[in-house]
Amino acid sequence: MSAHTPARTATRGPLGKPAPLNAADLSASVTVFLIALPLSLGIALTAGAPLQAGLVAAAVGGIVGGRLGGSPLQIGGPAAGLTIVTADLIHVYGWRATCALTVVAGLAQLALGFLRVARSALAVSPAIVHGMLAGIGVTIALAQVHIVLGGDPAESAIDNALALPGQLADPHPAALTVSTVTVVVLLGWPRLRQRWAPGGVLGKVVRGVPAALAAVTLATAVAVLSGMSVPLVHLPSWRSHALPEAPDGPVFGMIAAVLTVALVASVQTLLSAVAVDKLTAKRTGDERVPTTDFDRELRGLGMSNIVSGALGGLPVAGVAVRSTANVAAGAVSRNSAILHGVWVLLAAGLLVGVLELIPLAALAALVMVVGVQMVSITHIRTVTRHRESLVHAATTLGVVLLGVLEGIAIGGAVAVVLALRRLTRTRVTSEVADGVHRVRVRGQLTFLAVPRLSRTLGQVPEGADAVVEVDGSFMDHAAFETLQEWCAAHEAQGGSARLTSRSGRQIAEPDAAHSCSPWTPWRNHQCTSPPEEHAEQTPRRGQLLGGVRNFQRTTAPLVREELARLAREGQQPSQLFLTCADSRLVTSMITSSGPGDLFTVRNVGNLVPLPGEDGADDSVAAAIEYAVDVLKVGSITVCGHSGCGAMGALHSALTEGAAGAGAPGGPGTPLGRWLRHGAPSVRRLAAQGGAAPRLATRELEGTELLCLTNVVQQLEHLAAHECVARRLAEGRLELHGMYFHVGEAQGYVLDHPDTGTHTDGTARRPAVFTPVHPEEVRGGFRALVPGAARTRRAGPGCP
Repeated sequence: MSAHTPARTATRGPLGKPAPLNAADLSASVTVFLIALPLSLGIALTAGAPLQAGLVAAAVGGIVGGRLGGSPLQIGGPAAGLTIVTADLIHVYGWRATCALTVVAGLAQLALGFLRVARSALAVSPAIVHGMLAGIGVTIALAQVHIVLGGDPAESAIDNALALPGQLADPHPAALTVSTVTVVVLLGWPRLRQRWAPGGVLGKVVRGVPAALAAVTLATAVAVLSGMSVPLVHLPSWRSHALPEAPDGPVFGMIAAVLTVALVASVQTLLSAVAVDKLTAKRTGDERVPTTDFDRELRGLGMSNIVSGALGGLPVAGVAVRSTANVAAGAVSRNSAILHGVWVLLAAGLLVGVLELIPLAALAALVMVVGVQMVSITHIRTVTRHRESLVHAATTLGVVLLGVLEGIAIGGAVAVVLALRRLTRTRVTSEVADGVHRVRVRGQLTFLAVPRLSRTLGQVPEGADAVVEVDGSFMDHAAFETLQEWCAAHEAQGGSARLTSRSGRQIAEPDAAHSCSPWTPWRNHQCTSPPEEHAEQTPRRGQLLGGVRNFQRTTAPLVREELARLAREGQQPSQLFLTCADSRLVTSMITSSGPGDLFTVRNVGNLVPLPGEDGADDSVAAAIEYAVDVLKVGSITVCGHSGCGAMGALHSALTEGAAGAGAPGGPGTPLGRWLRHGAPSVRRLAAQGGAAPRLATRELEGTELLCLTNVVQQLEHLAAHECVARRLAEGRLELHGMYFHVGEAQGYVLDHPDTGTHTDGTARRPAVFTPVHPEEVRGGFRALVPGAARTRRAGPGCP
């Protein structure tokens, strides 16, 4: 696809027609199919279900889930995370009843999707989710290692662990050989891929065949060629395929079973969808895949489970491994998931003879490795760093010892207890320094800490100077009233009392009647409006001075050291940022920059007059020369914006042949003379026609199109300055274009600053501005200007 083809989305409307099939989706579907086929059989084997049930679930998860789901690139099918749950249901109710319970679980998910509660499932603590998956992984590995060694697993993880020493002492040589080949190939295949990736026939095979398929295929070849006597896959005739029947048992037990399947499958699917969104956001290119509609994804999951259960398949969930492979393979729409399901369906009907050559030990080894990988060291480190290791460990042990639902309940209980402990763990200390009694409160200040706080405050002598320093993110009403009443009583007895935060900021009762200034959001909600009695006299001066006072009070102490260093060493900005004087364009905010970062030039319309032009304004040229030759900046960025008044006036002149009715800046005024420097942008837009610059996400027209064209034109004007041209030729300077959409708070960067022109002045190819995504930003403005390097040292509050 051309780099400048307009971006397309993968779907239209809630249930719109899928995007046209393309080569990327076809290739990705084959890759995912090759991964799903052996895994589906292995998961069915682990759960104790008919092996065909895994193929049914994979086909339904791809076709139904892919068509109806809300995550276009997510792949649904039998999931390792549901293996233990399914195995328990089969043991208690039998396989056919388990299919019926899967249908009911799907109905529950469908109802939850229509109730639009999908995002609530994401509120589950990650420590509980990772602990649940780790517990399931341990249980799977303990069961499958017995099959790997040629034995039979017991029903519980504890029994499997206790029987493991005896099984290790007496392994089955043939099964162990097949399993060893599977594990070695599965773990070593990625390294072969790195070694032989550059080229050659072998390199192409290694790159094209997934590790799971390669491992099972080679293990099967070893078993067949050597004539080993090992149990093989058996797929009974589809004519005898088991369909669901009504379960028989206690009602509450069946309700618990349905809720367990629905909860585990839903949480796993939604978390996998979140991961898919993150992966697709990091991909470059013009194929824009819509982010997940979580409620639709839950409804699609429900329909998948209804159909899978009705057809005698395993429960379905979104699968992270296959979804990640789908994204990595370049899929751009839901067609990939649907096609992968079609390939599974065809394989189930046409490749039965081939599938029945696979040794069960190979599938067991495959699933055992998957189970071990579910105990993620990265997740353990993450939860430990966030002090959630106790929740993770409790959930894992609960799942291994008692079951999935019980483990989740235990993990949730531990998480609640831990949160309450943190909420009530408040330290109250007192000390005297320089005659001032300082009471320090560390932690969340709630009514539970009021008795301790009151005892400590009661030790402050009457008439003494006192400061109560509160360091916490929460203070409830009871604690606040206690502090206010004590302060009032202490002052009535002749003492002084101040209630402050750790930084020294005064804490006071919010005034419900006051009105904050428009600048409030950018200053941590510090109201700087002038007193009401003076508001009518000097409102603007009062607002400005209020902001300066707030800076001196809150910001100056944090940046004083850094500014002092810059005062000693001088400025060393790495970038010249040329933008419009529009008040809505706050350069420090949109570039996350601080003192010493940017050398900024602002003027009406972000214009760069050509050197030597009659009436040229030397102030802009002087700033460019100073930045390039004296400050030695490595990057210059021209930033335009939406709704630019200067471009609006120029566009009126273009459309009406004059300045336009009511347009500012007549020919004889200073503004009119200045706007003449924008005339080349107007001529460029008129000459380019359909080749004018555009946004990658959508088409613009009118004034906004002129705003984009102006950025490209001013970059050419920059290159005409002698100092800029010299540094560009030396390779020590970069030029970049940027466009900021004010209404969307969205920045766009120019993909190729120098488009080149034909002799008639038209562009050779249209310039494209692509949006900056949050995941791409690393350290503020550096991500917006590739190649630029900050030279200053980090100061307080710097990224």
